[in-house]
Amino acid sequence: MSLRQDKVGNLIRELAGRFIQEESNKTSLITVTEATISKDMKRATIFFTVFPAEKEEAVLDFLKRKRSEFHDYLKGKLETRAIPFVDFEIDRGEKNRQRIDELLANS
Repeated sequence: MSLRQDKVGNLIRELAGRFIQEESNKTSLITVTEATISKDMKRATIFFTVFPAEKEEAVLDFLKRKRSEFHDYLKGKLETRAIPFVDFEIDRGEKNRQRIDELLANS
């Protein structure tokens, strides 16, 4: 990832965290873990975790419904030529890391 991609990705991650905090109903803890952006800067994927884990699918549906509102939110905060299309994904890598830590602690 280039330095520019990294900077824009980090900024999108921070903005996503703020947006989710403002828009969520606070029934679950949603943590934005990472934001990746394509080389052409046209697509961004925001990864997140949810506690309790049973609410992951509901939160994913909520965030996908809020994509256009988040896009508008980015327009006012992000100073780039074009605002990337944003998608949200559950951070499965983080879940796997936590499971490995759990297994190692119990052995």
